[in-house]
Amino acid sequence: MKKTTILLGGLLMALGFAACSGGSFKKTKSGLLYKIETADKNLPVAKKGDILKVYVVQKTADTTFGTNYGELPIYAPVDSVGPVYNPAEVFRLLRKGDSVTVVMSPDTLMKKGAQLPPFIKRKDKIMLCFRVVDVFTNDSLAQVDRNAEMKKEEARVKAASEGQKVKDAAGLDAYVKKNNLTVQKTVNGVYYEITSTQNGQAIDTGDVVAVKYTGYTTEGKYFDSNMDSTKQTQPHPLTPFEFEAAGQGAIPGMTEAILHFKKGDKGRMLIPSVLAYGANPQPGGPIKPNENLIFDIEVVDVKKRNAAPVAPNAPATAPHAGHGH
Repeated sequence: MKKTTILLGGLLMALGFAACSGGSFKKTKSGLLYKIETADKNLPVAKKGDILKVYVVQKTADTTFGTNYGELPIYAPVDSVGPVYNPAEVFRLLRKGDSVTVVMSPDTLMKKGAQLPPFIKRKDKIMLCFRVVDVFTNDSLAQVDRNAEMKKEEARVKAASEGQKVKDAAGLDAYVKKNNLTVQKTVNGVYYEITSTQNGQAIDTGDVVAVKYTGYTTEGKYFDSNMDSTKQTQPHPLTPFEFEAAGQGAIPGMTEAILHFKKGDKGRMLIPSVLAYGANPQPGGPIKPNENLIFDIEVVDVKKRNAAPVAPNAPATAPHAGHGH
């Protein structure tokens, strides 16, 4: 699930429940709008020290940009929260089974110093729709439940990943056949083709490579390039992109496949979505969930390992973060 910086330190994302539409809203002292739909008024209201088990959807009027529904629940502590324009203000009003919608103003959040995703505008309304599926009276009870949910989530992720790997491979096989490519495959399923070689320096694990690239989808839609500015979705300089071979700084498929290239080589990488951005690319960005990607590349330089280490937080270029520098 993609995280933003606007809610409880990145805590709350979620989904479309009935509370997300219709009805009248109340207002907290900070000006936060909220509406609660109570499932059972005979149940006790949460008190300070309780832990809420919640699923939540984060959206604007026309875009849903975060959800943990069907994934790992969020365990949110109930605390004494003042008028700080935060969804936690309403936690002490909730019962097990309740649904609540909180409406926040981007303009107010920005004035308080929040960093919002670029696709959210000041005039938008951010809606957070929570479903309280359980309330625990202490951390120990919540931790037992969380451990059980984590085991289920691990099994779900593993099954989903295996299924997506099959879909990715089928999609790339079809692309290779359609375009009559002569490719080889890495151990983890990245297809690569070297179209021109200078028989230059080989690339080893840990080496820092500099590449020129153009990235596009199997449908031929360009999303970034450091060779051609007309193929960029976000403008940035046409400078080589550096990352660590079999290490950090780029998407996993690229760091693996680069080991099969040499300095001066030109070619392409066909990267399955599970080794690119998976089901959660940047919201509002040019790459769709579970989308296979292709990069035409040229290796312009190779620096031996430890000669010029790449920092853990490498430049946010297309092969690393989905779009330009």
